[in-house]
Amino acid sequence: MTADSPARHVPAPSFTDLPDLAAERLGGEVVAANDDFFAPKESLIKPGKPEWREGEYTDRGKWMDGWETRRRREPGHDWAIVQLGIPGLVRGAVIDTSYFTGNYPEHASIDACALDAPVPGDRIVRDDIPWRPLLVQSALKGDAVNAFEIDGHERVTHVRLNIFPDGGVARLRVHGDVVPDERVFEQDEEVDLAAMANGGFVLSCSDMHYGNRQNLIIPGSSTHMGDGWETRRRRGPGHDWAILRLARRGVIERIELDTDHFKGNAPGSAMLECCDAGDSFDADTAHWEVLLPNAPLDADARHRWDDLPAKPATHVRLNIYPDGGVARLRLLGRATAR
Repeated sequence: MTADSPARHVPAPSFTDLPDLAAERLGGEVVAANDDFFAPKESLIKPGKPEWREGEYTDRGKWMDGWETRRRREPGHDWAIVQLGIPGLVRGAVIDTSYFTGNYPEHASIDACALDAPVPGDRIVRDDIPWRPLLVQSALKGDAVNAFEIDGHERVTHVRLNIFPDGGVARLRVHGDVVPDERVFEQDEEVDLAAMANGGFVLSCSDMHYGNRQNLIIPGSSTHMGDGWETRRRRGPGHDWAILRLARRGVIERIELDTDHFKGNAPGSAMLECCDAGDSFDADTAHWEVLLPNAPLDADARHRWDDLPAKPATHVRLNIYPDGGVARLRLLGRATAR
């Protein structure tokens, strides 16, 4: 078996800008599969693009970067079940068959369910799980990024990828809007109002040449320089910025900004603004107020500011001067009634 060519580049559909709810980094897990003889089910949600290793074989066959079942000799189809890292409304799915040329499934479908608590793998394969169709059986192309828009209306915690009849899938991405547990905001406790896991979202930014803007609000500390938000070197006047939609309207009481791993390319300083705009937000007409005055930043360091004005906010703009990289931004406070 040899690779023909990597999947051709095509413009990404708009839904891929939304969080991948199934991402391993966000806590996603492949909890069950009926078969993964040639390549392990866990590879379905690995970060990064699939890779090809020319001439590499295991004791079961050609090494493939993905999930691959054996050749089916009886009726039926193969499947894998993913517990989403963050529950949400599914807006689209990507079934990536990169490097699977003569061994990809002809069709695939996706079912979904919403469970109140984690379910062991041996139970989730039972018939009493309330699966419902999310993506009807659809044709796949081999060695391609197969993208499907989905208009999900109900909160989902698990998805089941069905492939017909058998074969290999390199990656599964499940993009959507985060729907957190509302109890997180109902308790009178500090919560990260910017966190992706709570429903925060980075709406836009001036530039993200080296690092995706959503990295600012993903869980955990950054693991390397590419795991943050980084802009290109600015050669003209001005500064870079990113605008965040908070998970809920709230009062921010503490700011934590990390420049971890950014040693020769951290911004010289940063300033944060906020506005209370609700659903009618427009960045150009919003009434921005200073939340944190321009403050110097250290390279490869963690910064914290506590003495902040008590201003209800729905959106925050992070301004960095003049350019550079920020690993994480945490905006801790308490949700308020609109």
